[in-house]
Amino acid sequence: MPKRNTSDVIVVGAGVIGAACAYYAARAGLSVTVIDRGPVAGGTTGAGEGNLLVSDKEPGPELELALLSTGLWQELAELLPPQIEYEPKGGLVVASGEAGMRALRDFAAGQEKAGVRAEEVPADRLNDLEPHLAPGLAGGFHYPQDAQVMPALAAAHLLRAGGGRVCLRLGEEVTGLLTTADGSVRGVRTVAGDMHAPYVVNAAGTWGGELARLAGVELPVLPRRGFVLVTEPLPRVVRHKVYSADYVADVASGSAALQTSAVVEGTPAGPVLIGASRERVGFDATLSTEVVRRLAAQATALFPVLAGVRAMRTYAGFRPYLPDHLPAIGHDPRVPGLLHACGHEGAGIGLAPATGLLIARCLDGREPPLDLGPFRPGRFDAAA
Repeated sequence: MPKRNTSDVIVVGAGVIGAACAYYAARAGLSVTVIDRGPVAGGTTGAGEGNLLVSDKEPGPELELALLSTGLWQELAELLPPQIEYEPKGGLVVASGEAGMRALRDFAAGQEKAGVRAEEVPADRLNDLEPHLAPGLAGGFHYPQDAQVMPALAAAHLLRAGGGRVCLRLGEEVTGLLTTADGSVRGVRTVAGDMHAPYVVNAAGTWGGELARLAGVELPVLPRRGFVLVTEPLPRVVRHKVYSADYVADVASGSAALQTSAVVEGTPAGPVLIGASRERVGFDATLSTEVVRRLAAQATALFPVLAGVRAMRTYAGFRPYLPDHLPAIGHDPRVPGLLHACGHEGAGIGLAPATGLLIARCLDGREPPLDLGPFRPGRFDAAA
């Protein structure tokens, strides 16, 4: 990837969102510089499970974005190398009792009207899908559109697929934005020097609020910490992404308090990934033994076979949380030339292709495939 100081657009952030923005902008014929103070996928992307989900999203703008991304990920899986581990394995949401099943039915009915495929699975058929599930569950719903990728490799290969139009600059922190007399963005200042472009895309993830402040605007992105447990490699004991009905409520919650709900999935390499926890504790990455205990207990309650399995490691990540649970995508009306592509919380890997395509449409002036209104970056202003 060639080094250069001038391009059509600068993307700040080399996670999967920034990589997708760069890829689709390059496909639109633009030259792109991607800059990051760390390595590719060194932030939230590298700490993610790689979920590509529609199952956890209620009807509305985020689900529309997820459905668009589902099709785009299928296209990318044909284009990118198999190392991204794209696996259209589907999701299975289970309920422990009849009240939970009624809630899942209502939720799925609304999703189906919006284009999601959801198939009810009665209690006596759950083991057809997941032979090692615990007995006594009331049933569940199968979501065949859910999938998974290896997120860090997906980001790296998206950047590579941009070809010569994408210049990657790592280890260079952005310290300021270059502007004209009228306040329009004209590039970025970094520890290594200035880089020039008429457009700058804020794809800085959990640090998107900090980059916005460099431009003199507020974007209330907050970190929401989560942990993942990784087991020793196993035969394929978990076939789908499996989670309890409580997970949907946790995703939609704005609480700062600790929330955990079992999310269990196997990987092509063998380890089982166990989540999910959510809490707002700033950027404190200290290992929480309480979270680990809860996740292990909830996972073994769903899959008793995991009780005798070793957890090899655990890691923390920070989801970029915005108060209304929708990302900021598109032009910032307060700063000409600044665009945002951040605030996706825990759904960024799944929503990356649609976000990248929408940003490319903002840059090339072509009609976007869906309404950008709900994602407008200025919506948090008091006057918005």
